[in-house]
Amino acid sequence: MPIQLKGITWNHTRGYVPMVATAQRFMEKHPGVEITWEKRSLQEFADAPIQTLIERYDLLVIDHPWAGFAAEHGALVDLAEHLPAEYLADQAAHSVGASHESYRFNGRQTALAIDAATPVASRRDDLMQQAGQEAPDTWEELLSLARTGRVVLPGIPIDSLMNFYMFCATLGEAPFREKEQVVGKETAGQALEMYRELVSLCTERIFGWNPIAVYEAMTSTDDYVYCPFAYGYSNYSRPGYAEKVLHFGDLVRLGHHGRLQSTLGGTGLSISAGCSNKELALQYAAYAADPVIQRTLYVESGGQPGHRGAWENEEVNRQAQDYFQNTLPALDRAYLRPRYDGYLYFQDHAGDVVQDYLKNGGSVDGVLKKLNQLYTQSLQGGKHL
Repeated sequence: MPIQLKGITWNHTRGYVPMVATAQRFMEKHPGVEITWEKRSLQEFADAPIQTLIERYDLLVIDHPWAGFAAEHGALVDLAEHLPAEYLADQAAHSVGASHESYRFNGRQTALAIDAATPVASRRDDLMQQAGQEAPDTWEELLSLARTGRVVLPGIPIDSLMNFYMFCATLGEAPFREKEQVVGKETAGQALEMYRELVSLCTERIFGWNPIAVYEAMTSTDDYVYCPFAYGYSNYSRPGYAEKVLHFGDLVRLGHHGRLQSTLGGTGLSISAGCSNKELALQYAAYAADPVIQRTLYVESGGQPGHRGAWENEEVNRQAQDYFQNTLPALDRAYLRPRYDGYLYFQDHAGDVVQDYLKNGGSVDGVLKKLNQLYTQSLQGGKHL
């Protein structure tokens, strides 16, 4: 009877296919091993409590804000105790931005950064050339383009919150510096005002769209020419994946503050503390995150690698219209979210507050009061754990 491992990832080409491909090749190299991958929706990926997943799966593709809960509760194998120091040193030295660090909490390495992402800009070059337009380089140029009605961005609660973080960090006050408040009133006011001005120039449909929906709209219709920030998906820059090709690049400049500092995303490959065969799972995890596999089999299967060697590789960039080298600066400066045990209670609820302001307006004081209440509750452990 084969040794079996079961994994859970998220339901998109970028999240699912490379896991199946790496598992298939690993099984071919290790006869008698069977690794199967299941998938969940992007929303479930963000929301599903990790404690319910570790009981059913050996391998988990996770979002880094879970690192605090996992470390505090021993939910995931500490990879620092089991993988060679040289291997982990290479992962750290070749991290894309803070991707590798994002899964490390209180000395425990909860996952390997197999996937790296942050909000970046994208555009339909064919449509912009037809209209005699150029991609904006400044915030003012972005607003000017948005007034044509052909700018789009994701506006569901989680993306609204991540972009609120982006504006605050860019303005010079990264959120969660203090335990008394999420961010200062002046910074919050500027961030919310700028953000609302931009979304007021976009279709109201954005409030139901995540990044995938935005990219599908941009590649299946000719309605939109530019997205100023959405978590990047290199798949849409690869010929043949969608009806039209998107070109990706860095974010616009905000006056003397420089280019926007977006909020780091990406995913990590972790091992459940209850894994039925930890040694085999460790071998597979190290294989999937291996620098050679990351720049070949992983990326060729639709993945968006987490190893810097892949992002800087000439062939990888050729396949994706230079997606990786063009967006790498945005990842290197991306803001790293909190990961403390309880933070996800805040994230699960705060996006609704920000989105409501973007849609309906209101007072900055009212927004901050709600955010600070959620923050206090999250520091007490939250209520979803």
